[in-house]
Amino acid sequence: MRRLLVLGAGTAGTMVVNKLRHRLAGPDWQITVVEPSEAHFYQPGYLFLPFGMYSPEQVVKPTRPLVVDGVEFVRGEVARVVAEENRVLLSGGRSLPYDYLVIATGVSPRPDQTPGLLDGGQWRRSIFDFYTYDGALALARALDAFEGGRLVVHITEMPIKCPVAPLEFVFLADAYFRQRGMRDRVELVYATPLPGAFTKPIAAARLGSMLDERKITVEPDFLVERVDGTTLVSYDEREIPFDLLVTVPLNMGADYVARSGLGNELNLVPVDRGTMLAKAYDNVFALGDANDIPTSKAGSVAHFAVEVFVDNFVAYVAGKPMTGRFDGHANCFVESGDGKALLIDFNYDTEPLPGRYPVPAVGPFRLLDEAAVNHWGKLAFRWMYWNVLLPGRPIPLPAHMSMAGKHIPTSEE
Repeated sequence: MRRLLVLGAGTAGTMVVNKLRHRLAGPDWQITVVEPSEAHFYQPGYLFLPFGMYSPEQVVKPTRPLVVDGVEFVRGEVARVVAEENRVLLSGGRSLPYDYLVIATGVSPRPDQTPGLLDGGQWRRSIFDFYTYDGALALARALDAFEGGRLVVHITEMPIKCPVAPLEFVFLADAYFRQRGMRDRVELVYATPLPGAFTKPIAAARLGSMLDERKITVEPDFLVERVDGTTLVSYDEREIPFDLLVTVPLNMGADYVARSGLGNELNLVPVDRGTMLAKAYDNVFALGDANDIPTSKAGSVAHFAVEVFVDNFVAYVAGKPMTGRFDGHANCFVESGDGKALLIDFNYDTEPLPGRYPVPAVGPFRLLDEAAVNHWGKLAFRWMYWNVLLPGRPIPLPAHMSMAGKHIPTSEE
């Protein structure tokens, strides 16, 4: 019997074991997943919690029932991967051998990595995050009590989970304060380490104009060095005072990755960007947010990459070449407030372009264009996540990005 060990039962890990359990013959394979948490969180829902658009119970479910029968579920913390010996050590001392290992433990916010952010006395007083369940709930209370002043939305460094989420937050904050009749008492500032609203020119121009229309100030190229009380200070000594800071701390992979000598400086596992095979070992893969591929750390990327990975893995363990190549396909709804959203669809080589998705000329979703249908698509995805995506059921969307329905805008657009 061959042994597949998957570390992490988040989005990528759960999809992998659920799909592979149906693809690998039961008597020939032992599939095990290791996960420390009893709760599985729908992380895109964190964005909506501070604004009361979701209730807490809509974004969390018990972890174990989400994993199909026939997969051994081990609840525990990973202490170290001993890759030379093909085994994983858990914090309680248990050793789990493997023939193939999939690292899918994602990334986590690390406010401790920025001086003054966690240890300056303002954490959960005037400084909040929404990339954690507890943080999003605490921020909901802070927004409800906010009477006005300067609200700064801040990104520490890239890469982060769902890189458009901070933009979505500032758009939703604009709508939220307008609906409360107090927008004129709130100064909204968006501080980013990027040179603009987004990394790709066409989307950056569209999103940047939306920020201008909403009178949201952008502080580009802002690389934070420290937080002094209620002031962000950059390495070039620029200062941004705040009354309420909504920050996205540095995102890092799990500490055991560093202890195991498997990661880079952010504890991300270097992999071949087409197959997800680790560069250091021929029986170790890293999926979802845990690897270093140059694309968004988002649920859609995990889904599309897993689709390619599963076929590749079945071929690989049969001694055949991995012919599938993941193209970096990412697909993200961008909430813009007032019941509207944009949709962006891109990959390693092609930036987000305007058009219709998934059916050319029909849609129903509109690329790089605000529309109510996009907003409803984002809300509907929560049901898809729990009932289709995680169980590993097929979704009628190609894993690879298509140019069908897209066009390069002219200078007049």
